Amino acid sequence: MSKKIKVLIGDDSREFGVATADALRGMGFFCITRPKDGMVLLDAVKDESPDVAIIDLSMPNLDAIELMKKVNRGAAKKPAFIVTSPFDNAFAQKQAIQSGAAYYLIRPFDPKMLGDRINGLLGYDILEDTLPAASMKRELSMEVVVTEMIHQLGVPAHIKGYHYLRSAILHCTEDPEMLECVTKLLYPTVAEEFQTTPSRVERAIRHAIEIAWDRGDVDTLNSYFGFTVNTGKGKPTNSEFIALIADRIKLRYKDAIKI
Repeated sequence: MSKKIKVLIGDDSREFGVATADALRGMGFFCITRPKDGMVLLDAVKDESPDVAIIDLSMPNLDAIELMKKVNRGAAKKPAFIVTSPFDNAFAQKQAIQSGAAYYLIRPFDPKMLGDRINGLLGYDILEDTLPAASMKRELSMEVVVTEMIHQLGVPAHIKGYHYLRSAILHCTEDPEMLECVTKLLYPTVAEEFQTTPSRVERAIRHAIEIAWDRGDVDTLNSYFGFTVNTGKGKPTNSEFIALIADRIKLRYKDAIKI
C-alpha cells in the first residue's frame, strides 16, 4: 500500500487494545491506542484524524452510538468506524450500523480478519481482480464482497445511503425478482430493516451514488459501468447501479462465495 492506514483503537488494555495494535502493526498499519472512554476518543478522532476507529459498543461518558453521531455532526474528517462488543446483540448491531458503523464485530476475533476488513474499507490491497484468488483460500461472505465492491466504487461508509445500498444489493443478489419491483418491494424491504421510510431509502441511495460518481475513481467506475453507463454523460439510476453490482457478483463469484 502507498501509505500506512492510521488506526485508532479505543482501548489501551494489554488484553485487547495493545495486543490488537501489535498485531495490526505487524500487518503494516499505523496504530494508536487510547483509553476506553467516549469523550477521550471523541477528542482523539478530532486531534489524530484516523482513517479507521475501532471502538467498543459500551464505554463511559459516551457509548459508541453517541460518539459516532457527534463525529458525523462535527468532525472535519470522519473515520470509518468498526464497533466491537463481547455480545451478539441484533438490536445493538442494527443501532450501530444505522449510526454509521461500517462493521459490528463480536470479540474475540482474528486480527488477520480485522486487517482484511480495514483494507477493504479503504480500498487497499483487496482489489476486485484479486478477490477470486483470495476466495479460494477462505470463504467470503456475500456481505464482505458487496462491502468491498461499493468501497472500491467510492461510496463512503459513514452515510446512510451506504448501508441502504449494501442491503439492497444483498437482497437483489439473493432474490433477483426484487429488481422488478424496486419501488413497491425493494425500498420497503430495506426501509423496514432500518426502521425508516421507502422514500428516505430511495433518496439516500441516490445520494450515495452521486457521491461515488463525483468522487470515485473514473477507471474503476468505467470498469464496472463503462459498457452500460457513460460516466461523462451521467450517473446510473438506483436500479441500474444495484442491478449491475448484483449481476456482477452472481456471475463472478457464484462458485467461490458462501451465500
